[in-house]
Amino acid sequence: AGDDVIELTASNFNREVIQSDSLWLVEFYAPWCGHCRNLAPDWKNAATALKGIVKVGAVDADQHKSLGGQYGVRGFPTIKIFGANKNKPEEYQGGRSSQAIVDGAMNALRALVKERLSGKSSGSGYSKQQQGSSDGKKDVVELTDDNFDQMVLGSDDVWLVEFFAPWCGHCKNLEPEWAAAASAVKQQTKGKVRLGAVDATVQQVVSNRYGIRGFPTIKIFRKGEEPEDYQGGRTRNDIIEKAMDLFSDNAPPPELLEILNEDILKKTCDDSQLCVIAVLPHILDTGAAGRNGYLEVMMKMAVKYKKKMWGWLWTEAGTQMELEASLGIGGFGYPAMAAINARKMKFALLRGSFSETGIHEFLSEVSMGRGSTNTLGGGAMPKIHSVEAWDGKDGQLPEEEDYDLSDVDLDEDFDKDEL
Repeated sequence: AGDDVIELTASNFNREVIQSDSLWLVEFYAPWCGHCRNLAPDWKNAATALKGIVKVGAVDADQHKSLGGQYGVRGFPTIKIFGANKNKPEEYQGGRSSQAIVDGAMNALRALVKERLSGKSSGSGYSKQQQGSSDGKKDVVELTDDNFDQMVLGSDDVWLVEFFAPWCGHCKNLEPEWAAAASAVKQQTKGKVRLGAVDATVQQVVSNRYGIRGFPTIKIFRKGEEPEDYQGGRTRNDIIEKAMDLFSDNAPPPELLEILNEDILKKTCDDSQLCVIAVLPHILDTGAAGRNGYLEVMMKMAVKYKKKMWGWLWTEAGTQMELEASLGIGGFGYPAMAAINARKMKFALLRGSFSETGIHEFLSEVSMGRGSTNTLGGGAMPKIHSVEAWDGKDGQLPEEEDYDLSDVDLDEDFDKDEL
């Protein structure tokens, strides 16, 4: 509020940007990102300077993950230029000062005007969107009376199904949005959420079964559950956001892995925005029951935060000393916990109790970008030793060796009677 940067969300992005004739500069950011906070003053100054000439917007891609995923955002901040073809924005490669941003915008604007002057572009973002819709249409599954039960009801995947009529104007407006969403959802969920379409004027058996009376009607199908009506918006971003929520809801609980080797740590942390690592007390200090209690608390938190798709790891105190040292864990005792952003090599430490309440408060702060963070020791992942997996049992003290002193030569001055 109070500046000229336009806040963009999954609900208004299509209307504001995609259907606009204007040139847009859009920053995809995350509230916890330090570089984004550093960019903010220059981004606001550039927006003020470009007001009425070029639109300048910002997307909280941590909150609106569907938008970030749709445009291939992998790091923050990412700046995209939405010009003649709104479906294929260009990556902004310039500097991060307000002057550099303004210069980049004006260069893009000149290129857009030159393209329009040559007759290559109509300048209409919406017409471009319609022309390009056929590319994504292949990812919308055509459903019929014959294949519906097998493909939808017999599937473990989640389905969003549109019932349409060819003569329906609202259906025609929805078609490019549905097609674009189908492609994005297929990619982002690896096919675990699918979009289908039923021509209700032809496929009357299945349409009558679900009481379709108006068009378009969208229903959500999950295995073993009654279908529910889709109540969201009709833009591609609304549809994608709902599909990603369904994907998260339907996803199995994340795995809680013991750090047994370097590959486990690297894959888990590289594949996740954050990896949450617990260092638990030695098995001799807690026994199996105590350790399982800690792991149960972690698992409950992993399920609670499963929509975040974070990685969850644990190790025994003293097993991965380099990891503990790089996190500065030793001074806080055990159990300890850290949340690591491997891309930025930053981490935050749990300062409160290792309990559901304490960990929830810690992770809530971390997810909102609050609290203090530190750079991982050495600026790189520490050396990880290969170890045997915990067998689930209580620990055993090492056996003490019996010493036979009969063969030991004692000093002559030593009083053997004192032995």
